[in-house]
Amino acid sequence: MSQKTHASQTAATKPECVSMTGYAQARGEQNGWAIRVSVKSVNHRFLDVRFRLPEGFDVYELRMRQIVRERLHRGHIDVNLNVQPGAAVPVQVNRDLLQAYAQSAEELRRQLGSDAGLDVVSLLRLPGVIGGLAPPLPETDEEQDQLGKALDACLREALLKLDDMRHAEGRHLAEELRTRVARIGQQADQVRDLAKTLTPAFARRLQTRLKELLNGTGIEPARLAQEAALLAERSDISEELDRLRSHLQQFAKLLDGAGELGKKLDFLLQEMHREANTMLSKTPGVETEALAITGLSLEIRAEIEKLREQVQNIE
Repeated sequence: MSQKTHASQTAATKPECVSMTGYAQARGEQNGWAIRVSVKSVNHRFLDVRFRLPEGFDVYELRMRQIVRERLHRGHIDVNLNVQPGAAVPVQVNRDLLQAYAQSAEELRRQLGSDAGLDVVSLLRLPGVIGGLAPPLPETDEEQDQLGKALDACLREALLKLDDMRHAEGRHLAEELRTRVARIGQQADQVRDLAKTLTPAFARRLQTRLKELLNGTGIEPARLAQEAALLAERSDISEELDRLRSHLQQFAKLLDGAGELGKKLDFLLQEMHREANTMLSKTPGVETEALAITGLSLEIRAEIEKLREQVQNIE
């Protein structure tokens, strides 16, 4: 079994995260044509395929487009087809046209009074002077089909290489995503531990504030505890932390799957971003514990933003 076939089968049987970024090319030859197909892909919400084909090769675009659609599902795809003579071909010079160009150039030189001489190389570059630089396009159905099959094979090879590259990049992306998800999980655990200390912190703040307002008059401990509990309840972020933890677990589970993951991961990140914002809005105050929770929530939100940027490149 060839290495290329083995890589393809491995990618097909082992669930993997796939990147939308990649580049590959393949070469072939048929009927005197040297064929080169290059395929470049970048991220895109949907599948957007664009072809650049030489003049006269538009007839093959539909079949090539279908091949691309069979292999790729998302991304902006640029397919470039380049064809050149595979061997030396006879060069034909249209001497009548060349003579006409030369006469016109000479007449113009005299009218302008220029001393510049004729540049033969420049004349040879004029349209129509040189012919026979490329093999003729197929005329029969059989020749067209042979060339079409050669183009198909070249394109499939390029797409196979592109697929290998996108899988390799996807594996690298998945590892980075897992690292960031684990970091967010650790930060969320720290927030949960700090949140448990908020009620005593609120009680201390209330006691200090009430002493200032009541000019030293005492306050019942039960009432103080009740008010502190009410403040803690309004600032309770346990539900947000639970939902964030659930989203992180779903995110990690999706990374171990296959298929079009990008949109699902992006949706989860939107929900995670919402939970982080809610934690920020529900943690007021300048106590050390509250400030620590705010700082961690900002770090969590920053990590989520980085995840969203990376997920945009996943198929």
